[in-house]
Amino acid sequence: MSDDLTWGILGCSKFALEHMLPAMQLAKNNKCIAIATTDISKTKPFLEINKDIKIYLNYNELLNDDNVDAVYIPLPNHLHLEWTKKAILAGKHVLCEKPIALKANDIDELIKLRDQTGLLVAEAYMIIHHPQWTYAKQLLQSGAIGNLVQVDGVFSYNNSADINNIRNNSLSGGGGLLDIGVYTFGSTRFMTNEEPQAISHASIIWENKVDVWAHVSAQFQTFNFIGVTSMRMHPRQEMNFHGSKGLIKLTSPFNPQVFGEAKVHIDTKDGMRKTMKFTTENHYVNQLEAFSSAIKRGSEFICNLEFSKGTLNMIDMVFENEKIS
Repeated sequence: MSDDLTWGILGCSKFALEHMLPAMQLAKNNKCIAIATTDISKTKPFLEINKDIKIYLNYNELLNDDNVDAVYIPLPNHLHLEWTKKAILAGKHVLCEKPIALKANDIDELIKLRDQTGLLVAEAYMIIHHPQWTYAKQLLQSGAIGNLVQVDGVFSYNNSADINNIRNNSLSGGGGLLDIGVYTFGSTRFMTNEEPQAISHASIIWENKVDVWAHVSAQFQTFNFIGVTSMRMHPRQEMNFHGSKGLIKLTSPFNPQVFGEAKVHIDTKDGMRKTMKFTTENHYVNQLEAFSSAIKRGSEFICNLEFSKGTLNMIDMVFENEKIS
């Protein structure tokens, strides 16, 4: 058995070009060998990165390639569930962009197929593969800030001018909560190992049936959560974990190197601040290496489908609450 996990990519997305294919070039024991597209003209920049990639003009043809071990799916949101199922049934391991489904209960079918086939099927929730989150979680779990009282986070960008962006299209599963709410919600769940008990407040601004701004308050078992996501505000991102004796702040929690340098600050009651910097880490590379290691060596892949279902369940709770409020 080769040490390399061979990948095929479904679709020539901008994200795959700018982040995932370069990561596949850098990640140990990972190799992209094929890409499928319905538009041959989009393959040129991919071939400039890796001239040996085989091009398919049909997604199913790539799935039938026995040389492809795993499939990466960066298609529009509404296609994730369909093509994840097709890839599993074709015998491929799957790493699918978030959200892997549009509703939490839709993941149950993927869990069943995963368990039946023994394949690794996961959402590409890259942030928890970044060491800043491992470090921050260790701080929190060690009691460094006392009892956690509040988590608050913001993630925003402005794509109002990009009217053709799939995030602005309700038919493609667009909207801010499905796109970036997964990060404020999911990172909170990852850090605390807790689930929301109730949504205490959900204010949403809609444009063309797409949520473009949302303010959410939630009650967890031992703390309160406050989060804002927006596709209509100047870019901003941060996560704060506020305890009885201190504060943990992540200043570039979701797009380190792109948004800014990854830094974790911890402020304690004596007025001192300690800062840990993570300058060069690439969470896409880390994610791919963890994925291949889980397949080739049986190591744990920390972002399983059950975790992804929990985050989608919180999003479902928000939408349900907003509808009746």
